[in-house]
Amino acid sequence: LRERFGRPLRKAKSCIISIFTMKVAAAVSLLIGSSAAFAPSQSGRQSTAASAALDDLKSLAEKSNPVLKFYDPLELSSISIWGNSVDQSINFLRHAEIKHGRVAMAAFVGYIVQSNGIHWPFPISFDGTPYPYDAGSPPEQWDALSDPAKWQIILFVGFLEWFSEAAGTHYMRGGKPGAFPKFSDHSEIIPHPVPLNLFDPFGFSKNKSEEAKAQGLVKELNNGRLAMIGIFGFLSEQKLSGSVPLLSGLGLPHYDGEPMAPFS
Repeated sequence: LRERFGRPLRKAKSCIISIFTMKVAAAVSLLIGSSAAFAPSQSGRQSTAASAALDDLKSLAEKSNPVLKFYDPLELSSISIWGNSVDQSINFLRHAEIKHGRVAMAAFVGYIVQSNGIHWPFPISFDGTPYPYDAGSPPEQWDALSDPAKWQIILFVGFLEWFSEAAGTHYMRGGKPGAFPKFSDHSEIIPHPVPLNLFDPFGFSKNKSEEAKAQGLVKELNNGRLAMIGIFGFLSEQKLSGSVPLLSGLGLPHYDGEPMAPFS
């Protein structure tokens, strides 16, 4: 990365993920180290004496970090969000962390890809305009995109968010936190056929045991937490040189733009 950072590239979808993740990733990575890692304003507290979701949360926390185990200094696991039960609120928090961890992992990989001379070989538009891989660092490449291109990416991400909330059994109503519905199971709300599902499009995981899936979730949680720290480390070091000592020696170029304003 140090040797080749100056080489530009472009991968538009990865760039929006790295820029658009920033607000949520900051909150998630700084709150707590357990699955109750992110939450909006709270409306009250309820007893957790009979909370099955809390028991699952504690068990998962011990597996994901055997040293720290369950750590909830802000007591997010005992709040009631928007009038929902404690169990439902815990599932909301778990789903939020899993989802933002996935976004951060894509952002982290996308940032490295864009910083190392890798980009799509075909034009970004019908008029032959290439991807803005020569614009500089990943945030600068995002700035170089046209507004229509940015809106296409944002609307696509918005569709995925809407679909995950509208299809299947909701994670706060008996569904599984982190599970993304299959496009193939909900053709009634998809305007046209979608040949592949977003999660496991080729069916590699469908025959895995429940134990293997549980182990995979623990790995995903930990990787997502590290990725949230990683992508924000890159962006922070670019915005304020020296703010992340571990990255100071990489020579990341200073970014003069505003990472929190995608259309600036």
